[in-house]
Amino acid sequence: MAADKSIKFLNAPKIGQNRKKYCRFKRTGIRYIDFKDPEFLLKFINEQGKILPRRITGNSLKFQRRIATAIKRARHLAILPYVADLLK
Repeated sequence: MAADKSIKFLNAPKIGQNRKKYCRFKRTGIRYIDFKDPEFLLKFINEQGKILPRRITGNSLKFQRRIATAIKRARHLAILPYVADLLK
């Protein structure tokens, strides 16, 4: 028994467990997402210009849809690019 020094846990260790994601719009009380504000919308797209999913941003379904609509409107008006190489 002395040679067996492996660690055994009764419960799985909580290493690297992330905090619960929250919807920043519900927390701060933002109701309208302005499609003419490119600096704000850049937080929700990655380097290639793709829209980040809910599981990464933590947005609620309602505000994720509004973000997607705002980004698409900004792309249509050439405020944001459709495709970009190393946008940020």
